[in-house]
Amino acid sequence: MTADMGATRRSVPAGDRSARARLVILLLLAVLAGVAIFSLGWGSSDASAAAVVWHWISGDGAVSARDRLIIEDIRLPRMLLGILVGASLAVSGAVMQGLFRNPLADPGLIGVSTGASLGAVIVIVLGGGMIAPVLSWLGIYALPVAAFFGSLASTIVLYRVATRQGQTSVATMLLAGIAIAALAGAFMGLLIFWADDRQLRDLTFWGLGSLAGATWTKIAATTPIIVLALAATPFLARSLDAMALGEAAANHLGVPVQRFKNIAIVAVAAAVGSSVAVSGGIGFIGIVVPHLLRLSIGPSHRYLLPASALLGAALLLLADAVSRTIVAPAELPIGIVTAAFGAPFFLWILLRSRGVLDL
Repeated sequence: MTADMGATRRSVPAGDRSARARLVILLLLAVLAGVAIFSLGWGSSDASAAAVVWHWISGDGAVSARDRLIIEDIRLPRMLLGILVGASLAVSGAVMQGLFRNPLADPGLIGVSTGASLGAVIVIVLGGGMIAPVLSWLGIYALPVAAFFGSLASTIVLYRVATRQGQTSVATMLLAGIAIAALAGAFMGLLIFWADDRQLRDLTFWGLGSLAGATWTKIAATTPIIVLALAATPFLARSLDAMALGEAAANHLGVPVQRFKNIAIVAVAAAVGSSVAVSGGIGFIGIVVPHLLRLSIGPSHRYLLPASALLGAALLLLADAVSRTIVAPAELPIGIVTAAFGAPFFLWILLRSRGVLDL
């Protein structure tokens, strides 16, 4: 008996966290389900989510038109949009950190989200002018597509500037991100100068990040893009693990490095662009979530990517609940909430890594 137990222990490599990772993923599934139920039932109104859900299931029960409107057309799309955006931002952060081989990479910190914002602002401000025919052809996908191309351009420029001979300089990455964000911000400022009063109100609240504008139309426009982008990331897990050794070593391990980088960049751009288009600037989800999970389940992207999707969705729903209640009956932009918690965490990462940062 003792010999069998010893053989079993020896069969598991030292440092293997696969069992813990699977357990954490199951726990995160339960947490996300609980947070989603809480989000659906929580609000300033006394509308009963349980009664509406029971009405969906059985067709019975007296449910007022007001309660159905609040649950079906306000809270439910908001909850689903929060899950989509939180998952896409967290997974994008994990992919970018694997691609750049650095835990400081985050779409919101290095200019990728700002590039997406620029694409969206162009559509919002100039949508009724010279680009109106193109937008009418794209229909409901106009805003996500514009944000995607803005995010894609930012990601490509950032990677080209920060990476040389397979090595990414942290200082160069952060400085290039600041430069990209500043340039995109300058163009956005010019467009905002041209905007009318209605557009200014929309842009101000949207720029701080919010799920308040969630509608079934927005979900229909963004879900296909985000789902396709997230569906591609599990196929990148092995390549991301190999990239931790460097591009040359990954190439020797059989990874088609250039094709992998192209797919990773397009996937991140699509996920971030679509998320920014419908929720505005929500930062720090992409850096906090993957870093927390690496401390718990290790760096294997086979488990890190799905765990990031679950935790990112749960955290964004919790942040949304805080934004709805902290200044009730008004609503605080969700980007302020995530920044208030994420910025100290980012400073902690910098302090923890100060021995290896060349800043």
